[in-house]
Amino acid sequence: MTLTQLRYLVAIADAGLNITLAAERVHATQPGLSKLLRQLEDELGFQLFHRKGRSLHAITHAGTQVLERARTILAEAANIRSIAANLRNEAHGTLRIATTHTQARFALPGAVAALSRSYPQVSVHLQPVSDSDVISLLEGGLVDLAIVSTTAGAPPPSGIALPAYRWNRIVVAPHDHPLARRNRPPTLEQLAALPLISYDSSLKPDSSLTRAFHAANLQPQIAMTASDADLIKTYVREGLGIGVLAEMAFQPEHDTDLRQLSADHLFAPCITWIVLRKESVLREYALDFIGVFAPHLERRAVSNALANAGVGSVNWPGVPHWRERRVPSKVVEPVVEAH
Repeated sequence: MTLTQLRYLVAIADAGLNITLAAERVHATQPGLSKLLRQLEDELGFQLFHRKGRSLHAITHAGTQVLERARTILAEAANIRSIAANLRNEAHGTLRIATTHTQARFALPGAVAALSRSYPQVSVHLQPVSDSDVISLLEGGLVDLAIVSTTAGAPPPSGIALPAYRWNRIVVAPHDHPLARRNRPPTLEQLAALPLISYDSSLKPDSSLTRAFHAANLQPQIAMTASDADLIKTYVREGLGIGVLAEMAFQPEHDTDLRQLSADHLFAPCITWIVLRKESVLREYALDFIGVFAPHLERRAVSNALANAGVGSVNWPGVPHWRERRVPSKVVEPVVEAH
């Protein structure tokens, strides 16, 4: 039994038993992953998955027990490696981040660039995925931290959630659209009468966008959805509908053919969270990255939250709004006090 086999086992479970997707996530080939899985089952003497033909159908009872232990083993192995690297003062390694397309494209570049300038030997691996997959990648140990947004409180309590910044949705339309020519923000009634283009999550019953319309006894016309904000803007330009997207996805210097309309009064505000695995040991450069991306998160408080596995409430002061947020151009090294 090897750590690689256990890592593949967890990857398969977190990919919904989709071996192709699991292989992509762990940067392996599908045949190679399947072979190691069979070898692990042969060594254990029982099947970890029920199969239908050549596909995996469900996790067996024994597989569930092994999977739980595998997650613990992989997490602790990663912690040991982090402890050793920190004690050696290593300034090289890999920072793996799971996040959404919008965060990766519009919110993270400044912080990633600052980290790269301070730690040129650290490679950053971004995994832009759907909202629903971000936390599963973290729980599976495939990334070091997750960055995800919510409208109703913190993400699921399986991790330690640190509030990075607040933001609102906006409405975007071509300059010649009647909605854009008005001198005041749109109403929900006006938007309900138009085809809308928004994120894939807008189709979910619990979507805050959908809830806002339903609370007003209105039914939104979702003409198209996409996970990528640039795609949403592209199809707005093509005249398929009016866009509803995160405000950081609008870049006035580039999106000169579109007009941004305030929707603060229409939809609930969102919070972007940095989520860490409980009891994880972060590399020093990962802590520095958090300090750059969310400067209000005091380094010692973050370390204490990790050491205490998130137990006990932390009142994070001054969570900034996106419009107020400033990302430092470089990582600021922590001050070491002499005693």
